[in-house]
Amino acid sequence: MTNPPSQFSPDELQQWQLAIAEADRHNILCHCKQCDMEWVASTPVHCPDCGSDLVEHISCWQFPDD
Repeated sequence: MTNPPSQFSPDELQQWQLAIAEADRHNILCHCKQCDMEWVASTPVHCPDCGSDLVEHISCWQFPDD
């Protein structure tokens, strides 16, 4: 099976990919599985409340804005 043709030019696709990578770097939803605290950080970090490293990291761009 072949992929459908892209709606982006190669330059547009590269710009889109860079924008997603930038959003990933600066908007990470962190959820501590130990104390249930949630926060947004620019890098995956340990929980600032309890210090646990049992933290789920989800890129915020994956959530709708509404």
